[in-house]
Amino acid sequence: MLNVAKQRKDFPVLRENPTLAYLDNAASTLKPDCVIDAVDAYYRKLGVNVHRGVYKLSYLATDAYEEARNKIADFIHADFEEIVFTRGASSALNLVALSYGMSTLGPEDEVITTELEHHSNMMPWLNVCEKTGAKLRYIPLNKEGRITVEAFQSVLSKHTKVVAITYVSNVMGYITPIEEIIHLAHSVGAVVCLDGAQAVPHMPVDVKKLDCDFLAFSGHKLCGPTGIGVLYGKKTLLSKMPPVEFGGDMADDVNLYDMTYKDTPYRFETGTPIIAEAIGLGVACDYIKSIGLEEIGKYEYFLKQKAIEGLKKIPNLILYNETAETGIITFNIKNVHPHDAASVFDNNDVCIRAGHHCAQLITKWLETIGTIRASFYFYNTLDDVEKFVQSVKEAMEFFSSI
Repeated sequence: MLNVAKQRKDFPVLRENPTLAYLDNAASTLKPDCVIDAVDAYYRKLGVNVHRGVYKLSYLATDAYEEARNKIADFIHADFEEIVFTRGASSALNLVALSYGMSTLGPEDEVITTELEHHSNMMPWLNVCEKTGAKLRYIPLNKEGRITVEAFQSVLSKHTKVVAITYVSNVMGYITPIEEIIHLAHSVGAVVCLDGAQAVPHMPVDVKKLDCDFLAFSGHKLCGPTGIGVLYGKKTLLSKMPPVEFGGDMADDVNLYDMTYKDTPYRFETGTPIIAEAIGLGVACDYIKSIGLEEIGKYEYFLKQKAIEGLKKIPNLILYNETAETGIITFNIKNVHPHDAASVFDNNDVCIRAGHHCAQLITKWLETIGTIRASFYFYNTLDDVEKFVQSVKEAMEFFSSI
């Protein structure tokens, strides 16, 4: 059972701002003391590079860095060699497209994606298709804006080589029926590149059970530091993929006119790696595991449902994803620009997101210029829900009066 009052005390932003209702968790989560302390301890006690130093501090830093890789691998049930550290989920998804996509796709091939995608899991493949001549195809969404297995089957073919798809939509909050889609994709020999940025922090994810080929997520959405992401890739695939950046610590043997690379994951981690951030993310994984991902998911859904109950009583509200299984609520106030509405929330110390959420395709599918999004996490409370609903009412009243 979640002890929300106790957990809120772990977050300095909430201690410093006791009236704050932080509901922008789909964009980035707050950081607990243990993560901040871990990053600080690296710089204060170690502060040196990894892998290359033949002295004690470098050995200790290397051990801490690689232990973080172990923790993150365990968090999603991957193997150590299958975890690549990147600058973020966007960087991880781009790595797959630029390495696997550019080296394997041709004019006869097809890539399947969706209008629900964050730009980071659609634009890289659009770029690859433009350069290789491969065709980009979209899964038709149903009336709710959901991905269905039946719709996926309608675009799947023998030409499908890559499926780039979200696990949980960052706008609609829907969970994709991903296990069935992965099975079908594999039946035609396609690989699946899964955007897990909105899934991994909120629900148990087992990459072995899913049998996905690639999965990306970011640290800052998981109570970890900014500037770090994770790419999971099956070792059999990563070992065949060419690096897309070249330089220090990824090379095995360098000659005047040829070069070889280290094994995965190091061939993809060029230069000085993201040391402090990796250590902090490892601690964040420990912290999230101590709370329990199943409990977190259930609690977020409970808060979301409570908020929906209040929102449905407000007239002139457009609610886009009432049936979402996660803690994301996306809505608009009729005839009010979402950015204008957001100013009212800010006056009440309620942090929400307004705009297209780096997902313009689904915004256009909804036939709007942008939406307002509230997203819950385990440190939110029923008081936050009440403040949020009250702010919606105030925004409605204010704009109705003018």
